Amino acid sequence: MVEELSFEQQDVGHCCHILEVSRSGYYGWLRRPISLRKSEDHRIWKKIKFHWEKSRKTYGSPRISEKLKADGEAIGKHRVARIMRENGIQGAGKKKYKPQTTDSNHKLPVAERLFEAESAEDQVEYPNQYWGGDITYIPTGEGWLYLAIVLDLFTRKVVGHSMQSSLHADIVINALDMGIKRQLPGKDLISHSDRGSQYASEKYQNLLEENGIRASMSRKGNCYDNAFVESFFHTLKVELVHREKFKTREEAKRAIFEFIEVWYNRERIHSALDYKTPVEYEATKLHQAA
Repeated sequence: MVEELSFEQQDVGHCCHILEVSRSGYYGWLRRPISLRKSEDHRIWKKIKFHWEKSRKTYGSPRISEKLKADGEAIGKHRVARIMRENGIQGAGKKKYKPQTTDSNHKLPVAERLFEAESAEDQVEYPNQYWGGDITYIPTGEGWLYLAIVLDLFTRKVVGHSMQSSLHADIVINALDMGIKRQLPGKDLISHSDRGSQYASEKYQNLLEENGIRASMSRKGNCYDNAFVESFFHTLKVELVHREKFKTREEAKRAIFEFIEVWYNRERIHSALDYKTPVEYEATKLHQAA
């Protein structure tokens, strides 16, 4: 750690004092035979490789570093990045992704924008307060598979999802219905979406009203008003869809279900959630509020 901080132009003496390491001990470590340091790097590399493969080869150095810290290893992300780089591995997530939105060219009623992504840090304070919904497109050998999700904007947990081969309103209704049955939200919930005809449909709006949920919709043509959901879709595309070629819609459905319910919600740690999974973060916050 002292070595990494010194590379960042930090004072060695100050770093040693803060980290409770003697300067003589640090310089003695630097003078060790290179074979010993390489041996230590090799030991760390085996742990890095374990966590990287367990992450489905998606984690980069920040998440790997958090996993190593949880193992009791005092190691910084710069050293982890170096070892990963030297061994030719990296995390997923560098591809650019342009979000797509649903069709808003309709004459159905449009809800007021109650959720503002630019003010999310001040607005979103607890689970089941704001949900975000949207639809994305998955290519398969049989044609498009459409995926609608409902995301809790506080825990980043996918609370509802639905997949089908068409863009009928049922796809967003089924996803919302799953979220309601799963989470049993209170009456202060706001459900945010774009202005697509599926979300503006009478059946969808009736489901919101029946459950005491207020509707919120993005500004026209502004997909970044729903940035949290678009971020999830980016993760899904980079960590799963761009790495697979689905022959059938059914094959894609199975893979996406497993990605959401097993990997994303329960195993994938999230930097915005104190490096907890969505399910862990939700449980922690609900316990604190009890």
